[in-house]
Amino acid sequence: MINESIKKLVTYGLEKGLIEPADKVWATNRLLEALALEEYDEPQGDHKDIDLESTLSELLDYACEKGMCEDTVVHRDLFDTKLMGLITPRPSEVERIFAEKKAVSAQSATDWFYKFSQDTDYIRRYRIIRDVKWKTSTEYGELDITINLSKPEKDPKAIAAAKLAKQSGYPKCLLCYENVGYAGRLNSPARQNHRVIGVTIDGADWGLQYSPYVYYNEHCILFNKAHTPMVIDRSAFNKLLDFVEQYPHYFVGSNADLPIVGGSILSHEHFQGGHYEFPMARAEVERKLEFKSFENVDAGIVKWAMSVIRLNSADREALVELADKILTLWRGYTDEEAFIYAKTDGEPHNTITPIARMRDGRYEMDLVLRNNITTDEHPLGVYHPHAELHHIKKENIGLIEVMGLAVLPSRLKCEMEKLSEALVSGDDIRSDETLSKHADWADGLREKYSFTAENVDGILKDEIGKVFAKVLEHAGVFKRDESGAKAFDRFVDYVNDR
Repeated sequence: MINESIKKLVTYGLEKGLIEPADKVWATNRLLEALALEEYDEPQGDHKDIDLESTLSELLDYACEKGMCEDTVVHRDLFDTKLMGLITPRPSEVERIFAEKKAVSAQSATDWFYKFSQDTDYIRRYRIIRDVKWKTSTEYGELDITINLSKPEKDPKAIAAAKLAKQSGYPKCLLCYENVGYAGRLNSPARQNHRVIGVTIDGADWGLQYSPYVYYNEHCILFNKAHTPMVIDRSAFNKLLDFVEQYPHYFVGSNADLPIVGGSILSHEHFQGGHYEFPMARAEVERKLEFKSFENVDAGIVKWAMSVIRLNSADREALVELADKILTLWRGYTDEEAFIYAKTDGEPHNTITPIARMRDGRYEMDLVLRNNITTDEHPLGVYHPHAELHHIKKENIGLIEVMGLAVLPSRLKCEMEKLSEALVSGDDIRSDETLSKHADWADGLREKYSFTAENVDGILKDEIGKVFAKVLEHAGVFKRDESGAKAFDRFVDYVNDR
C-alpha cells in the first residue's frame, strides 16, 4: 500500500512537470528516506490524473501509524509539506522558468507561476474550493462575500503544544524571504514547497508570491525582501505604480500603516494584488474633482461605501505628486464637525489605503481615507464595524474588504445553517447559546420575510451581503449623506488651498 502511494506521488510530480523523467528514481529515494523505508518494490500498472489530496492522506496515515507524525491537522500539514518539498524544484529553477516566460509576456509568467504554486500544494486547491462564496447586489454594485473555510482551524491539542514550543526569531515573520524552504514548527507553517519570484520595485529587491489562502483569483503578495515596517508615503505610491507598470494585468494595493485600519502584519512592508476586478474598481466616479496645478490628473469621488478619491493620469509622476499631497495634508487634517481628528494625546489617526491599477494604458490609483480613532462607545474604532454588526463581522477592515470582498469567519457557516433551521421552524433564537448573538438581526428579518426551506438560504446570504455594505459605510470617514458630502468638500478645499 505505501509503495503504491509513493509511486502515485512521484507520478503526480511527473504529470505536473515538477520533476523530469530523469528525476524519478531520485525523487522516489527522497520519499523513502522521509518515510524511513529501506526497501521499495515499484508497483506495476500506470496511474493517471492522480488525486493529490487522497494520495497525501494515504502517506500521512502511514506516517502517523509508524509514529513519524502526530495525527493532528498541524502535524499532518507539517509532514505533507515536507513530502511535497521533496518534489518541488529549486528556487533558482523556478526563477529561471519564470524569467523565460516573462520575456514573452508578464501574464504568461504569472499564469505559469500561479498554476505551479497550486501544483506544489503550496495553495491547497482541495481546501480553497470549500470556501462559501456569493455576490450581493447593493447600491454600490455587486459585493463579493466569502466565508473562509480553507484556513484549517487548529485543534486544542495543537494549540496547547504550540504554546509550549520554543519561540524562535527565525524567520522574523511569515512574510520574510527566509520562509522559502523552511521546515516550519508547531507555531509556524512549513514552507518547503514555497517559492518566491525576485522582482525589482523602485530600485529595491522585492519578492512576488501567492497567498496560500487565495481569497480571489491570483491573490498575490508583493513584499520587501528586507524586514522593514509598513509605511504609506510617497515611495509607497511609486512602488505600487512600478509594479502595475511591470504587470499591467494585475492590480496592487496596500493596507494602511496604522493599527485597526491596517493589516495584520504591520512589521513587514508588503502589498497585495492579483488578476481580479474588485467591486470598488467597477464603481464609477460619482463626482468629479479638480486639484489646482494638477490639470493633467483626472480626479473624482468614487460612488462607494467608504471615502475614496480616484486619480487617473498618463503622467505617473504627476499622479504620485498629487497622491503624496493628499496623503500629507490628510495626515494633519482635523474636522471636529465631522469627528475627524488627526491626533489625540499625540497618537496619529489619519492614513490612507492606496490601490493601483492600469486602466486603458493610464495609471490609476484609489486613495481610501482612513482614521483609527476610538471612543468609549466604539472601543474598537469609530470607523470600524459597530457593535450591532459584530455578530457578522468584527474583524478589522483591511485592503481586501475595502475593495468590496467580505472575508467572513468560518463560524458563520454552521451558525447560518442552524439559524436557517430556526427561522423556518420558528424556534426561539434567543435561548440558543450559539445563535443568541444573531437574535436582534433575526427578529428584524422575521418582520420582513416569510421563511421557507426553499428561500431561507438565499435570503440570509442576501442579508449578510447588506450587512457587509453597512460595515463598509461604518468604515468610511465621511458619511454617505449631505453632511458627509459637505465634509468631504471641506477636505478637498483644504487640499486646494495649500
